[in-house]
Amino acid sequence: MHRRTLLALTAAAALAGTPVFAADNKKDIVDTATEAGTFGTLLAAAETAGLLETLKGDGPYTVFAPSDHAFADLEDGAVDTLLLPENQDVLTSILTYHVVAGEIMSADLQTGMKVETLEGSPVTINLDIGLMVNDATIVTPDIEAANGVVHVIDKVLMP
Repeated sequence: MHRRTLLALTAAAALAGTPVFAADNKKDIVDTATEAGTFGTLLAAAETAGLLETLKGDGPYTVFAPSDHAFADLEDGAVDTLLLPENQDVLTSILTYHVVAGEIMSADLQTGMKVETLEGSPVTINLDIGLMVNDATIVTPDIEAANGVVHVIDKVLMP
């Protein structure tokens, strides 16, 4: 019965385009994203880039996580090209541009705030036209994990 209810909730959320997350999440960022079921491309890319262990580490980390829909909006073939072994450095750069050392909740964000990413370049926060990081909208903020927080975004950020 519990499994059927969970599957129904997951299916309903997938149809609505909203990730499902446990309110009392004690899982790390990777397990939280896996459980949501809407970050398959991000997780595959992180595995290819060798970043899964980092995101399973102690942290804390803030991840601006593009959903599968965000990756689907990239130019045709872009994801396949990025996943090629010869493009691992570019892929790593793109993915680490989505991760910040430390836990930053949406209430901590301010317009004009520049936040240094693990890639080394900052992202810019804008609250004037919604909750934005660079040109991406944070569609689901403050998903807490045992080692940080995830903010779901609608675009892939490019350094």
